[in-house]
Amino acid sequence: MGVMWLSEVDKNDIPLVGGKGANLGELLRNEIPVPNGFVVDSRTFMDFIERTGIKDRIIEILESLDIESTEELQEASRKVRELIESAPIPDDIVEEIKKAYRQLCEEEGEEVYVAVRSSATAEDLPEASFAGQQETFLNVRGEDDVVDKVRKCWSSLYTPRAIYYRIRQGFKHEEVSIAVVVQKMVNSDKSGVMFTSHPVTGEKIAIIEAVWGLGEAIVSGKVTPDTYVYDRVNRKIVDITISVKNLAIVKKNGKTVEIELPEEKAKERVLSDEEIDELVKIGEVIEDHYGKPQDVEWAIEKGKLYILQSRPITTIKKGEVKEEVEEGEILVKGLGASPGIGIGKVKVILSEKEIGKIEPGDILVTTMTTPDMVPAMQKASAIVTDEGGMTCHAAIVSRELGVPAVVGTKVATKVLKDGMVVTVDGEKGVVYAGSLKIEKKEKEVVTAVSAPIITATEVKVNISIPDAAEKAAATGADGVGLFRIEHMVLGLEKHPMKYIKDGEIDKYIEELYKGMKKVAKAFYPKPVWIRTLDAPTDEFRTMEGGEDEPIEANPMLGFRGIRRDLREDEHFRAEIRAIKRLVEEGYTNVGIMLPLITHPREVERAKQIIMEEGLSLEKIEFGVMVETPAAALVIEDIIKVGIDFISFGTNDLTQYTLAVDRNNENVAYLYDETHPAVMKLIERVIKICKEHGVKTSICGQAGSYPHVVARLVEMGIDSVSANIDAVQRVRETVARVEKKLILEKLRKL
Repeated sequence: MGVMWLSEVDKNDIPLVGGKGANLGELLRNEIPVPNGFVVDSRTFMDFIERTGIKDRIIEILESLDIESTEELQEASRKVRELIESAPIPDDIVEEIKKAYRQLCEEEGEEVYVAVRSSATAEDLPEASFAGQQETFLNVRGEDDVVDKVRKCWSSLYTPRAIYYRIRQGFKHEEVSIAVVVQKMVNSDKSGVMFTSHPVTGEKIAIIEAVWGLGEAIVSGKVTPDTYVYDRVNRKIVDITISVKNLAIVKKNGKTVEIELPEEKAKERVLSDEEIDELVKIGEVIEDHYGKPQDVEWAIEKGKLYILQSRPITTIKKGEVKEEVEEGEILVKGLGASPGIGIGKVKVILSEKEIGKIEPGDILVTTMTTPDMVPAMQKASAIVTDEGGMTCHAAIVSRELGVPAVVGTKVATKVLKDGMVVTVDGEKGVVYAGSLKIEKKEKEVVTAVSAPIITATEVKVNISIPDAAEKAAATGADGVGLFRIEHMVLGLEKHPMKYIKDGEIDKYIEELYKGMKKVAKAFYPKPVWIRTLDAPTDEFRTMEGGEDEPIEANPMLGFRGIRRDLREDEHFRAEIRAIKRLVEEGYTNVGIMLPLITHPREVERAKQIIMEEGLSLEKIEFGVMVETPAAALVIEDIIKVGIDFISFGTNDLTQYTLAVDRNNENVAYLYDETHPAVMKLIERVIKICKEHGVKTSICGQAGSYPHVVARLVEMGIDSVSANIDAVQRVRETVARVEKKLILEKLRKL
């Protein structure tokens, strides 16, 4: 009991060391050089509260608590945290933590700075770990300070939010515990990011980016990194791009500061061939262990390489039609960060204040994009930046949006002038003068003229951006199974509620109506299921008027979806009025889909508002997303309220069922949409809906995976909604499964 070194733990120790500790131990077990550290295990906290006699007092404070009273909840949290932070820790526990810190310092040869982080245990609720995520202490130094921060992590187990969820879920407070990870902070001389495989094509090509100092310089896009491309098949470096790295972010006295680098250092190559070889070998071990290409953060301090974190790459695209452009006069070169060809007029913007200059089809040229530029990025036919590498903001967002991008050109904002017509090749990383001819590979023509496949299970398409409606309709999809309106709303000039507060609700409705109409018209008379707004609070914060958005530790579980629309029902009414206009114009192919449902009363209240707004649900389809275990488990009661269809949101359903945040690298390896628990919930809902004549569909990411689609068709799902690029592939899978099922029936006759 007490302290466990990271080198001693693995995934089986989650009850003792929590998710973070177990993941770091897993990497170490595979001989991955993770920064040295230890875990103050979950038994130590239990030992502390029992021996100090505060356990009974904690239970007493929480026993008669009315968690729906904010004041009572906050007061109880304050009392418990005060108890934990003031009770004297038994000497032997203090000594064990100090001894471990001293040993860490001895092994490192100096009194080290450490990071002290909560690590939620398996018995603990996922929600309780929010507090732990907030209570991360960086640059902690000295044994007394380490003990103090461990105690603060313990106390974070009793934030108001953590207490609330545990009581709601029926957890016993006496059974809850927490582990704390104490890990050496790396003060890197050089650092960066490595994709173990190509982040777009998935080929066995490692891409490494490197800068001097700490890695924040890359992610922020302030420095264009060196880029090294390594062919893993032929075992050799195939491309080296050395950039001018004018500044570095370094740590001084426990704080990060920017320093300017002398010219000689700025132009110096960061990584040697030997360091690249070592990085690639380690990357391959991690990729092999997790079974997926990885996005790895690394750092080198005093010649020693450390892996700081690793997560799966999510932007790999397979089997897409390639565009090729005839070659012309090259104006600038950079890194091909997002594939595709874009032709248009150059618009140079030097800050987010100028994004109004960008019109649909323009080439957006800037030093480096920022989150506030995303609405303009959506309009652009290509993006070109001076700074950045494969992991900068421009590269990541462009790949997600499917917009061609060339980054790290160094001179684009100087060479390219407003009004110039250029052709951007986002794969080759080249910007050509003029409008060049684009050739598409034969494969697309074959797909277009091949005989259409008819399936009994409908294959629909997911849409986020109205301008993609024509392209989506050209796939031959049987309708839109999910029209997310978030991207459309986030691209507006101000926060939805600001329109309402400013007395401009009609202007907002007009914007919604125009975007919705583009999709309804492109698909008429095929169905288009419009999901009402489901953007988390953090996405709204950067909009004009978004300053008052609540700051939530985990926005995915926060104020979003139907729960927000029913609280701010003026907004919900605006959405309904936009849909009503469409229906009055004859677009009866639209349907309303409510997100994040957890209770039948939410559906009842939404229907009541729809009726108050004079929209008849007899003319259009009305349904709900099943993306919470709650919705799946009370589906009978939701059906009684009156719905025409349900659609599975497997991304959230998986996260909520398995208590796994798929964007958290510590637990991402546990995220599995085919987990038996998730599949059982889906099977249950399909069965009950069939009995009551309610249509079933899927619009989550799993709807684009053939192996999942096959199982859903066997279960009897009515439709599958896939991403644009997967419609044809999913249709072929559905046809094959349907034929197989018919054959099996015939053979039994």
